[in-house]
Amino acid sequence: MTTTGLDVFDRTVQETNLWLKSIEERLQLEDRHVAYIALRGVLHALRDRIGAENAVHLGAQLPMLIRGLYYEGWRMGTQTKERHVREFVDLIWADLRKAPAVDPEAAVRAVLDVMWDKLDPGESAKLIELLPRELRVLWPRLARVD
Repeated sequence: MTTTGLDVFDRTVQETNLWLKSIEERLQLEDRHVAYIALRGVLHALRDRIGAENAVHLGAQLPMLIRGLYYEGWRMGTQTKERHVREFVDLIWADLRKAPAVDPEAAVRAVLDVMWDKLDPGESAKLIELLPRELRVLWPRLARVD
């Protein structure tokens, strides 16, 4: 294993790899790059959907390396208005087109499932409540209050 010599960096690389491995397992893949694309796409779609203040709050919950990925290319103040699953999934599909064997809705569900496992459940519940009811169905059943 390559180390940077800085514990904080080594820990965040290790933690990020655990997130990506979990996404791979849920999607039954052996492709870390596809897991990365799915994670990035879902994080960006969520970030842009929940508004600036909430996006910053979510960013604070993420491991350092994933937080950098989350903020990559962000223009604060830009908020999208997707209300339907298909609209939301289509945002991620734009990133996943080069991996046609991956169902974009399954990718969204896999990433949200990992987020539910890795983040504080109370904070995840607040995040879910920010979304329109129709988008909440993408989260694992245990995460939702239907």
